[in-house]
Amino acid sequence: MESDRLFGMKVTNGRWIYVILCMIINLCLGSVYSYSVFKGPLEDLWGITSTQSNFPFMIFLAFFAILMPFAGKFIDKFGPRNIMITGGAIVGIGWILSSFATNIWLITLTYGVIAGAGVGIAYGGPIAVATKWFPDKKGLAVGLALTGFGLSAFVTSPIARNLINEFGPLQTFGYKGIAFLIISIILSIPMKFPDKKTALILDTNYTKIKTGNEKSISVREMFRNPKAYALWICYTFGTTSGLMAIGISSPVARDTIGMTADKAAALVALFAVFNGVGRPLFGWLTDKITPKNASILSFVLILSASIGMMNAKEGSTIIYISAFIAFWLCLGGWLAIAPTATASFFGMENYAEKYGIMYSAYGVGAIVGGIISGQAKDVFGCYTYSFMPIAIIAIIGILISVMFLKNK
Repeated sequence: MESDRLFGMKVTNGRWIYVILCMIINLCLGSVYSYSVFKGPLEDLWGITSTQSNFPFMIFLAFFAILMPFAGKFIDKFGPRNIMITGGAIVGIGWILSSFATNIWLITLTYGVIAGAGVGIAYGGPIAVATKWFPDKKGLAVGLALTGFGLSAFVTSPIARNLINEFGPLQTFGYKGIAFLIISIILSIPMKFPDKKTALILDTNYTKIKTGNEKSISVREMFRNPKAYALWICYTFGTTSGLMAIGISSPVARDTIGMTADKAAALVALFAVFNGVGRPLFGWLTDKITPKNASILSFVLILSASIGMMNAKEGSTIIYISAFIAFWLCLGGWLAIAPTATASFFGMENYAEKYGIMYSAYGVGAIVGGIISGQAKDVFGCYTYSFMPIAIIAIIGILISVMFLKNK
């Protein structure tokens, strides 16, 4: 292959194949968002409570967030191919082992710990690959690569539901695990970073002015930069609102708005589409209007949605749909804003490790969002009051973005 050719095409065109492969890999990794399909069947199978059936999902997200920073250290050292193959294999094995579980605690171990750790290991690879192959379009490339993760529930939930109806939940874990194992390993084989000559070709239409990045700083220097803490806080706020919304979308539709369970479920599928769309959309916006302005826009949408839901009542269907589209859209948006901003502010050297540290905000957001919605329901008897603290953190997020997320 000539230095200016990639997959038989010019480098600038051939590099898009990496984005397509990353989208498909993330479609497998993101199947965790379809876990709700397994909840009811597992409860019926073992006679467990709703809280107990939630454990595998909660532990999955926790190990996902925990392993992401650690795995990031090794992507530059061992290359994205090796890390993504390792992570993808662990994900598949975790799903397959779940098919042999005899109780919810074994599922929590196999699905939650093992598969969750596998996703945490593999997740940073597609982001790092997309970022390094697209110095001129970081946000768009990362957003498109992550679209598969956001749309996974929309694609994999119907498949899982049909398999469960036919074979039961445990066999379904096994079938999906085999598919994920094969797909993840095969599609990870071509993954690599551009060599120095290729990187020069990619840089021909790239200037530092586009991202505001003066130089690449070390991880230690990043910790001494106030911008890093500001970005982490904003990332936490953005994921708090979005992950809270994911958890209560269906019960709010039923309990507050008065919708039927079927209509609520259909709308959740619609929201999942916007979660996927939010990644390339906000990635593109981050490239075009800077991370600061993309962040401000997301918090304005979150604030508007929160105010709408604070005033929603039975029959407020349009308010509900508009608000939750915004919540899901901005969650996807932050999963593109944060990795793009990390590259723009702190450079590409050891990028996977830097973003892995930033990604810990996702885990914190999942916990805080769950606490806010749970306390609102337990103390006040409805989810309406959960949107008040979300409105407050949106305002704080706007202020932090204006003051700290500035490009030089």
